Amino acid sequence: MNILVIGDVCGSIGCETVLKVLPSLKKELNVDFTLINGENSADGNGISPTSAEVLLKCADVITGGNHTLRRPDFHAALDENERLLRPDNLENARYGSGYCLVDMGRIKVAVINLLGTIYLEHLKASNPFLAADKLIERAKNDGANVILVDFHAEATSEKRAMGFYLDGKVSCMFGTHTHVQTADLQILDGGTAYMTDLGMTGPITSVLGVEPSIIIDRLKNGSQEKFRLAEGKCSLEGAFITVDDKSGKATSIKTIRIV
Repeated sequence: MNILVIGDVCGSIGCETVLKVLPSLKKELNVDFTLINGENSADGNGISPTSAEVLLKCADVITGGNHTLRRPDFHAALDENERLLRPDNLENARYGSGYCLVDMGRIKVAVINLLGTIYLEHLKASNPFLAADKLIERAKNDGANVILVDFHAEATSEKRAMGFYLDGKVSCMFGTHTHVQTADLQILDGGTAYMTDLGMTGPITSVLGVEPSIIIDRLKNGSQEKFRLAEGKCSLEGAFITVDDKSGKATSIKTIRIV
């Protein structure tokens, strides 16, 4: 099975990049299943019904993160469409879930979306390791052949630890949130494909998608200027994973970065 996972899409410019690049890429790689992290896909943070609709033209499942519940107009969509996810371990979240099962006929794919806790203390999230255990058991009871985990977390140490914890239990665990693509792709000893961060889909000349001058002024002078999405040339970043249908173990993983 060929799986394409795409890092955090930033704003409408990121959505446009997805629509422009992804259809031909999926055809070129003979992709069977596509997952996109869309939690920043609306201009000005969060995800909106409009940006979700755009991304679902190219993706089987949209995962979220710390900004998923930022926009009240998106909350209903989380209940209406099970393929729109938010981190499952967000406490007191009244909408949606962080789990879905996609029945493709010959194979069932389970997607799990979790939130890290290190450096994200302002969000109330339960233990992601315990949440992972519960959802993996659910996926296996549902008959999932392939299990994918999007761990939306700040600390690389937390992501690495989760990768080793889940080795042999899931087909792939990848990190999102930091918007910087990492070079540590590997197949772990138990057959789980791993990557600390997929990167982002958005403007290249930016600081995590935001105009550099705004971030510099904040860090140097303490400015509180509102974030503004950068413009210009974009990249689409993520990973391409192959998984054995029967065992659910990954056989390869490679970087995707298209400019």
